[in-house]
This record gives sequence, structure tokens and C-alpha cells, in this order.
Amino acid sequence: MLITESYHDVKTKEGNTLRIFVFSPKVKGYPNAKFPGVIVYSEIYQVTGPVARFAQKIASEGYVVVAPAIYHNFIGPEPLPYDVKGTDLGNEYKIKKPIPSYDEDNKLCCDLLYSLPQFDGKRIGATGMCLGGHLAFRALLDKRVNCATCFFPTDIHLKSLGLGKNDDSLERVSQEASKDQELVLIFGTADTHVSPEGRDLIRKTLRDQGVNFTFLEILDAQHAFIRDEFSKGRYDAAITQSCLGFLFEQFNRKLKTDLGEYVPDNKPLEHVC
Repeated sequence: MLITESYHDVKTKEGNTLRIFVFSPKVKGYPNAKFPGVIVYSEIYQVTGPVARFAQKIASEGYVVVAPAIYHNFIGPEPLPYDVKGTDLGNEYKIKKPIPSYDEDNKLCCDLLYSLPQFDGKRIGATGMCLGGHLAFRALLDKRVNCATCFFPTDIHLKSLGLGKNDDSLERVSQEASKDQELVLIFGTADTHVSPEGRDLIRKTLRDQGVNFTFLEILDAQHAFIRDEFSKGRYDAAITQSCLGFLFEQFNRKLKTDLGEYVPDNKPLEHVC
């Protein structure tokens, strides 16, 4: 499926401009075709080549994808370089940016999707890597977001995102996620950014609160294994392809299929040998 690319500049409450990149399917002979929406959140470097290619891949499967340049509070929409300076700036900005600003970005992305003529006006999914995995996780606080696939989300277990040390993502998502919302969380066992104890904390908290989630720990996969450029030897194309299967299974089922209204089914499973 062919895609088109564009962007929209949206004003925030602070008065600065959030640039949202749009990747949209294009089907020959069907100019009025409509598709589900997906928000792709970037790592700490904004919308780099790997993030754009990730968004393109999702769009080519029949989704309208929006990807925000999240550091509008400090700089323009251009990506930060994958070097020491870019890494230091990205880590600095992710802590200095207030949590309410992250939430406003998510709202503005949802609002933009609903304004696009190619969006089907129904369900929105979210995904992202590293910092973006955390933001996709937090995106469920907006009930217009139906599901999220989070690749090695950072900071959730440490509650260390945003200005003022008031990161409440794990607490709020675990308590506020509806029974119609769903998560897929994907980590590598060799991820030095999210410890085994941190992964255990996330999994237990979600399970204790009854959140619908799938939790994967990929043997020997490192942090940022999905990034296909400047990955410091961590990129694994085979594992990435396998994990995209989980993403598209969730998105196809939750976003493309009309499941009707959620009806709880609490019947115990039958034990079958």
C-alpha cells in the first residue's frame, strides 16, 4: 500500500508549536478511503529516520499514523543526532518537560486524527520505543486511545519522567485503564535501561489491577533492538519482525475489526488436557 507524508503545526497552551508528522495510506481509485488511527511516539531524539520508517511501515498496513515532535517546549521539530550531545539533550529534555505537556501532546494528536478526512473516526492505537513506549503506555489515559504496543518503555518503573518528579503513569494507567483498553509491553532480557525488578513491578502492578495486557520478555534482546540506525550494535531485525506481529495482531483486532460494545465474560476457563 502506498503512503503519503505531510505534517501539521499545532499551537499548544504554552504558545509554542507542536509539529505532528502524518503518514497516511493511499489506495489507487479510492480517494475517500478511511482508516483507523495510530500515534507513534519517538525515542528521546524526536522523529528520526528509524522512527519515521517505523511509522511508514504501520501506515502501509492501512493506518493513518501521526508522530509528534515532542520537544517543542525547547527546540524545533528537527531530530536530535544519535551522538553524545543529542543523547544528553534528549535525556535532559524528557525530564524538564512537564507531565501535563506530554498529556496535551497526546490530546492534540487525537484531536488532529479526528480532524483528518482519511481517519475513520473510531478507534486510535498508540505505540513507541523507549521514551515513546512510556508515552504510548500513558496515552491510554485518553479514552479515545483503545490500545497500545509499548517497545521497551523507559522510566515507568522509576516514576522518573517529567518535571517535578510527579510521574504517575504506572499508578494511573493501572487504575484507570478500562476493560475495553489493552496493552502489549515488549522488553528484552538484556535491556539495561529497565531492570528485571522494574519489569516485575510493571507486570505485577498491571496484573493486580486487572488490566488487559500481554507482557513479553525477549531472550537476550537489548534496549532499542528495534532501532535500525545507530543502534550501537543492538538492532535485531528478526526479533523486530516477530514483535511487529504482536503489534499488528493487536491493532488489526482492536482497531480494524468492529467488535461491538464490550461485554464482560467472567466464566472460568475449562481445564482441557
